[in-house]
Amino acid sequence: MTSERDRLIDAALNHVIFEGMGDKAIAEGAQDLGMSRDLARVYLPRGGADLAAAYHRRGDAELREWLGSTTLQGRFRDRVTDAIMHRLSLSGREMARAGAVVLALPQNAALGARLIWETADAVWDGLGDTSDDVNWYSKRATLSTVYGATVLYWLGDDSPEAEDTRAFLERRIEGVMRFEKIKGQVGALPGVSALADLATGWIKRPVARHAPGRMQAGGADA
Repeated sequence: MTSERDRLIDAALNHVIFEGMGDKAIAEGAQDLGMSRDLARVYLPRGGADLAAAYHRRGDAELREWLGSTTLQGRFRDRVTDAIMHRLSLSGREMARAGAVVLALPQNAALGARLIWETADAVWDGLGDTSDDVNWYSKRATLSTVYGATVLYWLGDDSPEAEDTRAFLERRIEGVMRFEKIKGQVGALPGVSALADLATGWIKRPVARHAPGRMQAGGADA
């Protein structure tokens, strides 16, 4: 069943291309529904930031559904690439650009970083990650960096089928793989693994597997 908040988001998104990802689009959407601006403000108290977050999280939900019903083939790095490229395909470039403008504002920087983390979490979960220690965090932090850079490249990419973006993404992942190989060689040195166990033994993956501030039931950030 579609909630009133979801209906408002749908209506507001229809105005984003012309009005931007902000209060004006929300006001226009509310007017389309015959909803008061005060009630719209209750549903989206941070205005454009909440609208951008809602749009982004819908894409993540579609990605999780797709990964849950699709068996990706090839090397692991190829599966990561396919998952990220599919996530990009779920967003309209103009809509994503409008959201990026809002989330780049200083007051929304933490929310923007959180959303990128959530996408990285969706990719790792969908690819079957079962880590339950510090690796749970490091995998998502690393992929967040790769994904964030790839989105910025994609926003300005006009190549057919985003071919240049895929090539950029593959280079970034290759760089990460080389780093992980070097890190693994260092970790094999005598005494290093014992030090790592002491440093990370107390760090555990959160039971709910939520990044700090993940959207909770009812649409509010924790």
